[in-house]
Amino acid sequence: MEALLIHPENKEQLKAVKAILKAMKVPFQRQDVDLPEHVQKSIEKGLAQAHQEQTVSFEDFKRNHFVK
Repeated sequence: MEALLIHPENKEQLKAVKAILKAMKVPFQRQDVDLPEHVQKSIEKGLAQAHQEQTVSFEDFKRNHFVK
């Protein structure tokens, strides 16, 4: 049988996935994922920048950082 690894992006998605699995009587197990501290800090920094609207479009990023 095939197994799935699911990556919910927030608590609401996690709650919905768990509810669906329980309703369908699909067994699942919880596994905590610990990110390295430097990764967690980078995520927090990026989220703070996004909330302050300090973002760059992907097109601008490609234009500025990739050789043509």
